[in-house]
Amino acid sequence: MNDKIVIALGHKAFGNTFPKQKENVKAAAASIADVIEAGYKVVLTHSNGTQVGMIHSAMREHSLLEPSNTVAPISICTAMSQGYIGFDLQNEIRAALLERGIYRSVVSLVTQVRVDPFDPAFGNPSKLIGKVMDYTEAEKEKEKGNYVEPVEGGYRRIIAAPTPMEIYEKDAINTLVNDNQVVIAAGGGGIPVLQQGTRLKGASGVIEKDLAAECLAECIGADTLLLLTGVDKVCLNFETDDEIKLDSMSVSEAQGYIDEGHFRSKSMLPKVQAAVKFVSNPGEKRAIISSIGSALSALNNKTGTIIQA
Repeated sequence: MNDKIVIALGHKAFGNTFPKQKENVKAAAASIADVIEAGYKVVLTHSNGTQVGMIHSAMREHSLLEPSNTVAPISICTAMSQGYIGFDLQNEIRAALLERGIYRSVVSLVTQVRVDPFDPAFGNPSKLIGKVMDYTEAEKEKEKGNYVEPVEGGYRRIIAAPTPMEIYEKDAINTLVNDNQVVIAAGGGGIPVLQQGTRLKGASGVIEKDLAAECLAECIGADTLLLLTGVDKVCLNFETDDEIKLDSMSVSEAQGYIDEGHFRSKSMLPKVQAAVKFVSNPGEKRAIISSIGSALSALNNKTGTIIQA
């Protein structure tokens, strides 16, 4: 296997407040530094679920205070989240490496991802975003052509999660990783964009970050996709008395578990789907799902669930 690896950080690596994010990112950075110190060339991607919602809500409130300012589109909020999270990640990873006597440039890229304008997801939105609204606010969102969904305490906006097709900055990512720099890219799944002539236009949606991580791994020719989350292993019958932790899965076994409904749609399911897609590519590929603090142990087959063809 080659030394290029894509690591995807789940929302457990961050937090709901600025201080909590700094604390959690410091712990995640130490785990990533372990992998870099072991000789891997790392491209890192990350969740932005809490952060993009926070930014969207803040920009919405700003538009209410300043009526001349429109609400920021989701694509702009995703771009803001990439910069905000990348700022914390690159500084903490840089510090963790320097403390080990390793100097390595760490860079964050504002990353755009092409999506299909005819993706069925645009007609079947699935991702909740923003604050809880009352009935009047929800009706105003509907008048704008946005989707809303009833939740506990009111309503929330719901947006599309289109499938990633191509990462526009892939050449820059490859140049940087081949130069042995640590790259943070496609944060929050990347900014979904539509090609319109020579221009790229932000799409109203968010991309599932695990599927974007798989796309990223294909772009750089990685042989390993490491998906880090809040549990050490993938489980069947999760959080029940019959829970079974899995050390490994073949593609056919993983697909069977998906078909049987073993994985939750907003947590483990997209990780397993991304793993299956990645290892189904030609060549000797492996995907590993494990906890954020166990990155190197998972790569050394000491923990985690490994998925291979």
